[in-house]
Amino acid sequence: MSGKAYILRAAAPDAIGIVADVATYLAQAGLNVLESQDFGDAETGRFFIWAEFAAPEAFNPATFEAGFADLARKREMDWSLRPKKDEPRALILVSKGDHCLNDLLYRHRRGQLGAEISAIVSNHEDARWLAERHDLPFHHVPVTAETKTKAEDQLRQLISQTGSDFVVLARYMQVLSDDLCRELAGRCINIHHSFLPSFKGAKPYHQAHKRGVKLIGASAHYVTADLDEGPIIAQDVAPIDHRMKAARMAEIGRDIEARVLTRAVTAHAEGRVFLNGIRTVVFE
Repeated sequence: MSGKAYILRAAAPDAIGIVADVATYLAQAGLNVLESQDFGDAETGRFFIWAEFAAPEAFNPATFEAGFADLARKREMDWSLRPKKDEPRALILVSKGDHCLNDLLYRHRRGQLGAEISAIVSNHEDARWLAERHDLPFHHVPVTAETKTKAEDQLRQLISQTGSDFVVLARYMQVLSDDLCRELAGRCINIHHSFLPSFKGAKPYHQAHKRGVKLIGASAHYVTADLDEGPIIAQDVAPIDHRMKAARMAEIGRDIEARVLTRAVTAHAEGRVFLNGIRTVVFE
């Protein structure tokens, strides 16, 4: 079947027949489902659907949406539809460490990120050369205790001016204010090492080495006002043993952080992440 691919997202109170209703509607509309995933959470009573389908050239999205809206009302469903090619725009924030940014830029250049990078923002100048190498706008927004409010206002302006749909903190070493966290709820992704809260503060890998940990890892999550406690999107770990020095542990940790953040950004960009209370449902 020729034509465009679309992504359908839906979440509703769990009940018998939801999948049948959606599948029937798609079939009657003459749409070919390329991939479909669903999950019912008995604890929260919510049901989630993610589907990609191919539509014929004659497909009319407005007609589809008008009809699907009737089904959505019946099922009390939150839903969205978008062409797969219309990738959301991501604004990336970074400080001095560029390992996560590097991976995001590589995937973006290869067309594998699932999102368009609108610009790179940093409180330092270190990443400017990377942005220029990839022909991306770079904005230097210094942050101090005295200028934090002004810097966040600049960030709000940049989100608007660049038409960014979500924000990625690619090792951005500044804590966002509670107000900004609330404004970006569900559309701001952060990465951190999984030692938190056991090893807070400076040099977490050195602290972990001293304590003789056997696993290190990283977590990507949505940002909330509760520091590093937002709904988790992706995680990974690597084994560690007594032979490894702190520097080697940090190197492995950087690799994990980069790939976990990329996984989370791609999943979010493709609409595969659903908020489910303080948790997420992720259809990878």
